[in-house]
Amino acid sequence: MKKFDKACIKVRIQKLAHLKGTGTPAELAVRFDISERSVKRIISEMRDEGIYLRYDYVRISYVIAEI
Repeated sequence: MKKFDKACIKVRIQKLAHLKGTGTPAELAVRFDISERSVKRIISEMRDEGIYLRYDYVRISYVIAEI
């Protein structure tokens, strides 16, 4: 995956998380045509970059958590 592609996916995940509409990691993988492991790796990178994402089991979506 190219850096530009990964950056675009990060932006889209962040927008979806604001809307509380990411779905499960498996659903994100299908949406972006990547593996579920790649989705989890990208989420981890986003957390390392300071974006506090957490998975909300009630909404079945990643959400941007407020600190």
